[in-house]
Amino acid sequence: MENNDFILVIDDDSGVRSSLSFLLKRAGYAVETAATPQEAIRIVRQAAPRLILMDMNFSMTTTGEEGILLGKQGKVFRPSVPVILMTAWGSISLAVQGMQNGAFDFITKPWNNIALLNTLRTALDLSEQETAKSALTDRDEADKKFRFDKIIGRSAALMEVLDTVARIAPTNAPVLITGESGTGKELIAEAIHANSPRAKEAFVKVNLGGLSQSLFESEMFGHKKGAFTDAYIDRTGRFELADKGTIFLDEIGELEAACQVKLLRVLQDQTFEVLGDSHPRKVDIRVISATNRDLRNRVAERAFREDLFYRINLITVHLPALRERKEDIPLLARHFADKQTVTYGLPRVEFAADGLEFLQQLPFPGNIRELKNLVERTILVSGKPCIGKADFEANVQAPVQSVQARSTSLEGLTLEEMEKKTILQSLEQHNGNLSKVASSLGISRAALYRRLEKYGILTDK
Repeated sequence: MENNDFILVIDDDSGVRSSLSFLLKRAGYAVETAATPQEAIRIVRQAAPRLILMDMNFSMTTTGEEGILLGKQGKVFRPSVPVILMTAWGSISLAVQGMQNGAFDFITKPWNNIALLNTLRTALDLSEQETAKSALTDRDEADKKFRFDKIIGRSAALMEVLDTVARIAPTNAPVLITGESGTGKELIAEAIHANSPRAKEAFVKVNLGGLSQSLFESEMFGHKKGAFTDAYIDRTGRFELADKGTIFLDEIGELEAACQVKLLRVLQDQTFEVLGDSHPRKVDIRVISATNRDLRNRVAERAFREDLFYRINLITVHLPALRERKEDIPLLARHFADKQTVTYGLPRVEFAADGLEFLQQLPFPGNIRELKNLVERTILVSGKPCIGKADFEANVQAPVQSVQARSTSLEGLTLEEMEKKTILQSLEQHNGNLSKVASSLGISRAALYRRLEKYGILTDK
């Protein structure tokens, strides 16, 4: 080999080798081919290809043993070279075995040219990013280069996540975001999209946990008028809405088994059929998924397809729990407080040192979402310009004391419901004196009037 700037295609079918060579050369890549594992190993020992595209079967059998062995041998000689496997749809389990042994991804035969080239470019992009990477450790420097404005914090654990996001965002790699509930998985998905070449296109969110099997196809793929009972108009599916952009599949671990098969087929070649229309439609999308479940355990329990698992988690981003990044709690509390005061027209709220220390000692099983609710609830209920430990203690996982010292549970209420309840309690305590009510709530009379009108609260004062 004169150089290593080539893609190696390994397949015992001369027709497949010719087709792939033509496709790849037309796309601008140099190509070398091999018909047998022995020939492939000879080439790999002489020079490192940019990427290996290989079949799983090289004999009359379909066990895939030769492909598995070749993949292992290739990794011994060229561990950093990405390998993409090719197999028939009915033999995806072979590809899964190959990925367990270090392969980058797999495609099914007959392949979709666009999907194959996208997979190949993603593998090359990630390989180049890995080679050229330098750790992102300074938050101020990161904010100059990337759009991370919605993500608050500068802890080492968070910077490790942002470093990964920065490296994978420019690629088209499918990403699986894991972490406990409330850790901010949707914000990370948005950051990946915002820092990608697709940033100006659609970011479409789908909560798969709320989709039943009967609604899945219509919601995801769309339907034509008359496709089924109650299909009175055409409906555009989420995949079509996300064309050229990013689709975010939240709570993917809750997806029913029958829907997993349908999703896998779409992710495989980015082609789907609208209900009531037999013409296949192609989409160009990036897929980001998220779950708070342990998908490996779900796979072991046969509750989640192993082939789908490997299709969606080419890159895994794990978000640390809030208790694992406690140094970010004061920054997050400040952020939520500022947003709260702006939203409700309140004066700026400060935090006493003992209040912030108290927050950093809490376990926060609900993570950032729980912290946000606690800060916002405490500001509304206390009405104080400075929040301390006692104020937070009064609002943690317990009924909040009303202004008349009556126990009134606010758990489960929305912020608007809590605000309305607080105003009503203050009106009762001050016998409807609006000046005193406004003062106790820390807002102006004008702001109080707006809230009374908003909630339809009648008063003769």
